[in-house]
Amino acid sequence: MPDRPEHPLVPDGPLQPDASRSPHEVNAPEEFPHDPDDRPPHDPASESRGWFAKFLAFVEWLGNLLPHPVTLFALFALGVVVISGIAGWMDLAVEDPRPVGAPGRAEDGMIRAVSLMTGEGLRLIVTTLVTNFTGFVPLGTVLVALLGVGVAEYSGLLSALIRGIVLKAPKSLVTLAIVFSGVLSNTASEMGYVVLVPLAGVIFLALGRHPLAGMAAAFAGVSGGYSANLLIGTVDPLLAGITEEAAQLIDPGYTVHAAVNWYFMMVSTFLITGVGTWVTAKIVEPRLGTYDATNADPSVHDDHAMDPLTAKEVSGLKWAGVAALAVFGVLALLVVPEGGLLRNPETGEVLNSPFLRG
Repeated sequence: MPDRPEHPLVPDGPLQPDASRSPHEVNAPEEFPHDPDDRPPHDPASESRGWFAKFLAFVEWLGNLLPHPVTLFALFALGVVVISGIAGWMDLAVEDPRPVGAPGRAEDGMIRAVSLMTGEGLRLIVTTLVTNFTGFVPLGTVLVALLGVGVAEYSGLLSALIRGIVLKAPKSLVTLAIVFSGVLSNTASEMGYVVLVPLAGVIFLALGRHPLAGMAAAFAGVSGGYSANLLIGTVDPLLAGITEEAAQLIDPGYTVHAAVNWYFMMVSTFLITGVGTWVTAKIVEPRLGTYDATNADPSVHDDHAMDPLTAKEVSGLKWAGVAALAVFGVLALLVVPEGGLLRNPETGEVLNSPFLRG
């Protein structure tokens, strides 16, 4: 056979690793010229799943770039100060929609921008900081509601109620029960984040499903459905108070009751539950893939998280239900009959009554 032509780039004989380099250096991939964290994460499986999976990977990358919520609020506060300075320098003004003679209305009927970037603006911030907080309309209602929620949470009532709903759900309806419980948990303010999110991860792990999918489903229910509910929660008086303050810019006597959004929130409960369940089953779980339990840290497992409710917890839930029915019955006697003591004493209606204003 003819001799192989020599080539400066092709060595004679089999390729041998360079003895001067370590085995790790031989197999090490080329380093990227830029920081890998500055690029969207590469998802090999997304190439076969289509453009939608690539879009989700890009959205996930963008979401990870967001700073901490506390930092966001600080930036927004700083932005308000800067914008007020620009608006004050430009002497921006709008027509006051309040009627003539309304408290706080200027004689010329204009609302002018006040710069907070001046000495006078700084004094205004310092002197009105407390009154801005204490004068917020829904503050009192929310604080009173949180007192009751705090007692219910500290006693274990809310935790036992959510565990009872989720643990008794059939396997085929576990995801739906978790999302639904997450939506309802906003009745107790932030309790869903503390109780339901870790519990959902444990339940999915016990069922052989990816625990992150369970935690994501619970988080979607708690966060996405934060304002939706079948009951009036702590968020409703907050929203009603904000709406009332805005409406009183035009009509100082306008009132908004806490149940003003109830029909919309009730329907939203079922809509969010259905959408959250479908997204978990069709998008989140396939994207996460099969869970490998060998990679988990055994020290973080709670062996008692899946335990059924104790006899004391079951008894407590029953008596709490009886007490709730008794309270609802008394309220019904005071509101439902015509001439009820908690109806509007002037019109006899439920709207704008002590029942809804209290």
